[in-house]
Amino acid sequence: MKLPFYKYQGTGNDFVIVDNRQRIFPENDTKLVAKLCDRKFGIGADGLILLENDRSSDFKMVYYNSDGNSSTMCGNGGRCLVAFANFLGIIENKTSFNAIDGLHHATIHDEIVSLQMIDVSEIKIKPNSSFLNTGSPHHVQLVENLKDFAVQKEGAKLRYGLYGEKGSNINFVEQLGDSSFAVRTYERGVEDETLSCGTGVTAVAIAMFKEQKTQKTHVTINTLGGQLEVKFKVNGNYTDVFLIGPAEQVFKGEIEC
Repeated sequence: MKLPFYKYQGTGNDFVIVDNRQRIFPENDTKLVAKLCDRKFGIGADGLILLENDRSSDFKMVYYNSDGNSSTMCGNGGRCLVAFANFLGIIENKTSFNAIDGLHHATIHDEIVSLQMIDVSEIKIKPNSSFLNTGSPHHVQLVENLKDFAVQKEGAKLRYGLYGEKGSNINFVEQLGDSSFAVRTYERGVEDETLSCGTGVTAVAIAMFKEQKTQKTHVTINTLGGQLEVKFKVNGNYTDVFLIGPAEQVFKGEIEC
C-alpha cells in the first residue's frame, strides 16, 4: 500500500507522523516501523507517531522508537503531534490528548508548543547522578567539557551496564548559568545520541533543581538541535511541569509499504 506520512521535527528530534484515525497503519508491524525510521532505506526518523481517535480527549498519541518497538512517552514527539493536530484542524490553540503515560494538556502559538508533562514525585539521588521518570526513565549526570564528551560510548555503557536490558535514557549535563544548562542525550530504542530529547530536557531541569544547581523553576536547556524551556511548581512534588519549544512540519509524502 501507499502510506501517506508527514515529517516533523522539534529541536532536531525528528518523527514520521501518520494520521491513523481511519486505522490504516498495521500497528503490530515492528519491522515496518523500523524500516520507515531507517535513514538509509526509509524516510528516516528518531521515532514514528500515530495520531488516533480517542473517546475522552481530542486525540490519542501512539509512539514507537526507531527500532520498531512501542515506547514510553516522548516529549518532543508530543509537541510535534500537537502541531500536526493543529495542521489537520482537529484542534485550534488548546488541546488535551491521551498518551501512554496518561492525559496531557498543551497549547500552540506560532509553532511554539507548550506541553504539560506528568508530575514527578520521586527522584533517586545517586553519588554522581540522579534518576527520575518524566514519562520515560532518565539518568541525569553532570560532566565537564560536554562538547567533547563521548556521549555514545558512555551512554551505551550506562544504559546497559547500570540499568540492564530494560535500560534508561542517559543525559549528560553541563551548567551554563544560574538557570541554564546544556544537555546531550543517549536514547534507548534509538541506541544512539539524538539532537534533542523532550522528556530528557524535562528530567534535567527538575534534577538540577533537586540537586540545588539552580533555584529557578523556569529553566532554559540547550540541546544540539536547539533551545527548550521547562517550567514547573514545587510543592513536595513537581507539578504543572511544562516543556516549551518549537515544532515544525518538514515535509509530507507517500511511501510504498
